[in-house]
Amino acid sequence: MEHKGLRILIHASTWFAPILVPLIVYLLITDREVKSLALQAALFHLVIGVLIAVSAFFSWVLIGLPFLIVFGLMAIIAPLVGIFRALNDRPYQYPIVGSWVK
Repeated sequence: MEHKGLRILIHASTWFAPILVPLIVYLLITDREVKSLALQAALFHLVIGVLIAVSAFFSWVLIGLPFLIVFGLMAIIAPLVGIFRALNDRPYQYPIVGSWVK
């Protein structure tokens, strides 16, 4: 697979620019696979951000705490799995949004 470093950057951007970096890559790169991954990453971070915000809001009645924990862990684990898959030249689709983007 080509663009190994770029795929790793897209996954790792979750810790410094989770939506900005994937969108920039999406707009600048012509490789279809990298564009799909960048769009998946941007959508994943947008959706997970909304889910965490809603869970945080509902945590005041304790119902949101389990969701806050699950979505928080998902926001950390999914990009890590993507990085390890990219290092091993294996494809990766983000949970929740992977099937939306082809």
